[in-house]
Amino acid sequence: MMMKFFHVFHLVSLSPWPLLCSFSIMNLMLSLLLLLNKVNDMILYFSILILLMNLFQWWRDVIRESTFQGTHSLKVVMGLKMSMLMFILSEVMFFLSFFWSYFHMFLSPSIEIGMMWPPMMILKFNPLAVPMLNTLILLCSGMYITLCHFMLMLNNNFYSIIFLFITVILGLLFVFLQYDEYKMSFFSIKDSVCGSLFYVLTGFHGMHVIVGTLFLIIMFVRFLLKHFSCYHFIGFEFSSWYWHFVDVVWLFLYLIIYWMM
Repeated sequence: MMMKFFHVFHLVSLSPWPLLCSFSIMNLMLSLLLLLNKVNDMILYFSILILLMNLFQWWRDVIRESTFQGTHSLKVVMGLKMSMLMFILSEVMFFLSFFWSYFHMFLSPSIEIGMMWPPMMILKFNPLAVPMLNTLILLCSGMYITLCHFMLMLNNNFYSIIFLFITVILGLLFVFLQYDEYKMSFFSIKDSVCGSLFYVLTGFHGMHVIVGTLFLIIMFVRFLLKHFSCYHFIGFEFSSWYWHFVDVVWLFLYLIIYWMM
């Protein structure tokens, strides 16, 4: 007689999305290199579209597993939380490496840049202008997503949607202001190691804000579809963790890059 054993762990089914997303990201990076060499930018737009389509399908399967199939047991949720924490820790190490480079050049500037920091060709930003506004925007967004989390635990779906919508708007506003600041800049990524570190740090942070905003938009749609309850909202919890991480990184960027530069 054949016996069937049940366990608390979730063995996911075979999925093509990790492999397809890997190829999509590789294609995106190659299209970015082509764009830097002034090749047709339509390849970049096509790569972004393919990546978004793959992400949509992958997200759809994960939502189906957690919402309709009920495979997210307590053991699975604990494993997912641990993996999200490890992912955020890897992101911390990623930014720490660039901050390390910045402090290395800040404390001992090389002779190529005139033994001074910032170099003479760098006209730095006013930290009390757009950077201060962006800081206030991200701090307010962190407050609103915390309020959304609190309202969700109180089973108040209406105010949770309102606060999450405000958070998404603030995230989009931050990206727009960061883009506008880049347009007003008097130096580029080619202007010494100082310019390179500035654009790498702020650029990667801006990319994380875009990813976090996309994450929150998906959670906003799931709120409208009533996928969450006051005791099961792990997807939104992960998005709030990621958003708070983005906020904290910006505070370090603001204090170190804009004030100490």
